[in-house]
Amino acid sequence: MASKNPPDQSSNGQGKTDEEVIERETLLEFPCKFPIKAMGLNEASFQTLIENIVLNHAEIYADEPITTNPSSTGKYLSVTITVEAQSKDQLDRIYQDLTDNKQVLVAL
Repeated sequence: MASKNPPDQSSNGQGKTDEEVIERETLLEFPCKFPIKAMGLNEASFQTLIENIVLNHAEIYADEPITTNPSSTGKYLSVTITVEAQSKDQLDRIYQDLTDNKQVLVAL
């Protein structure tokens, strides 16, 4: 016997659109202020590399400086850039590009 209920319109089978499911996968509300931190060897070009990767995907959050912090031995450098994140997908792309780069040892 055929069901009288209308077919599920979503592709996830749970009565929600894929966009609604993706939005539920994060506790963040977009747009939001979000710090991106990357660490690597303390080389002259590392900060510029991180800036270029991040700025390919997002704008720097207004009035937030880019900060750097060398390790206690000076061998490593962390770079923190606060962006105005628009979506989880945007953040995922930033982190993917950071982790794909061999000069980036850690991305947080």
